[in-house]
Amino acid sequence: MYSPAILLDLGAGCDIMAGKKKGEKMDGKYVRAIFPGSFDPITNGHFDVIKRGAKLFDELIIAVGRSPIKNPLFTPAERVEMITELVAGMPGVLVESFDGLTVEYAAKKKADVILRGLRSLTDVQYEFQLAMTNRAVAGIETVFIMTSEQYGFTTSTLIREVAALGGDVSNLIPKAVYKRVRQRLEELKTKK
Repeated sequence: MYSPAILLDLGAGCDIMAGKKKGEKMDGKYVRAIFPGSFDPITNGHFDVIKRGAKLFDELIIAVGRSPIKNPLFTPAERVEMITELVAGMPGVLVESFDGLTVEYAAKKKADVILRGLRSLTDVQYEFQLAMTNRAVAGIETVFIMTSEQYGFTTSTLIREVAALGGDVSNLIPKAVYKRVRQRLEELKTKK
């Protein structure tokens, strides 16, 4: 099993964040990170990573991507709106949507790192490959944060599926998001 300290060392250069306090410059450098994902819907696990990541970086951009292979529950604009409401009052945290490759978006925003959350060993294998590819293709580093154990099993896909079948997911997503999920599922039922 990997320890969180080892996971932070998976990407060369991740040690630039060690011991950094919010607002304290690392070698005088302002550090901007992006946290990309579909966030359809945003989960308590995502929000946990956002809150913890916001303490590490001077600026954290939650980058809501458009996935061509996923059947979305919410539009990117709706996801941005929900996340913006959740992060209101968190200094240095912005929310935007983007199209295309994450590394291209990161370059456009002049991001120093990509923030990723890890839930399980399966995530480590996939995310390690992705981080290595991003570094090889675009020269951008990835910083990993282990999600809190109570959120280690949650995915947006699983939450959508359980909610669509009438299951109670209220403890897995923020309350305001839960209301929107229930409302959207009711709208979809009436359209059928």
